Amino acid sequence: MTAGSAPRPTLPLAEALARETLVLDGGLSNQLEAQGCDLTDDLWSARLLADGPGEIEAAHTAYVRAGARVLITSSYQASFEGFARRGADAASARRLFHRSVALARAAGGPTTWVAGSVGPYGAVLADGSEYRGRYGLSVPELVEFHRPRVEALVEAGPDVLALETVPDIDEAEALLRAVEGCGVPVWLSFTVDGPRTRAGQPLADAFALAAGNDQVLAVGVNCCAPRDVLPAVEEASRVTSGKPVVAYPNSGEGWNPTEGTWSGPATFGSSLAPSWAASGARLIGGCCQVAPAQIAELRVALHS
Repeated sequence: MTAGSAPRPTLPLAEALARETLVLDGGLSNQLEAQGCDLTDDLWSARLLADGPGEIEAAHTAYVRAGARVLITSSYQASFEGFARRGADAASARRLFHRSVALARAAGGPTTWVAGSVGPYGAVLADGSEYRGRYGLSVPELVEFHRPRVEALVEAGPDVLALETVPDIDEAEALLRAVEGCGVPVWLSFTVDGPRTRAGQPLADAFALAAGNDQVLAVGVNCCAPRDVLPAVEEASRVTSGKPVVAYPNSGEGWNPTEGTWSGPATFGSSLAPSWAASGARLIGGCCQVAPAQIAELRVALHS
């Protein structure tokens, strides 16, 4: 399979968002685990780009059947450094980035948009740092890390880049610098705790980075508690003067990065989504522990 070998939507994503609210997929990792995949690896789901690409395409397909109109690629935890530790040279790593887009494109076909996932630096550390931020790196150092990942994904032709699960403003600034001039629109999505980023900064300051930036077609939150979504959507819409908002929380369970386990009650429910849409969300889905069945319910709730 090669990048661009499957048909892609004829309508740009930005134009589609002006017409309707689009349903995103859910957690790729939990669907892969449901298929029997072992993700106990520092590359997480990105390992399967080399070892089990068919499993990734099957997981994407499960979300398409559930009603997802936008698929997020399996490149969240992918990096040239991580692939190198598994023996892949730069050319091989670039092909794996390309494959992440091609697999989503093949699963979705011409009615589904593909978002190339650019996860935070903390995700690549595989130690839960994306829920803290403040890695001790400067903005230029973070730009240097992210730019090769962005370039590799852009070569594969995604419809949008998902700058997602961003824990602090410094990394958001670095990501926006890394994508400058790449020719692909982006969404910028923070992981938050209440009214602040995971690093403790006010969301108004975080969302302000997207205000006036035409490359950012949507801004919002992901991998947060469902209860935090509505106030974040309202704040993002206010700060950016009505720019489309993206929202895809996790199940609401708590994550223990040391043990690699989820605990506590799930609070994600499709009944929450209409209020998010009414407040400005135009891309709505789920993150960790949100499965295809819940995306199917979400689709019904948004389009009934």
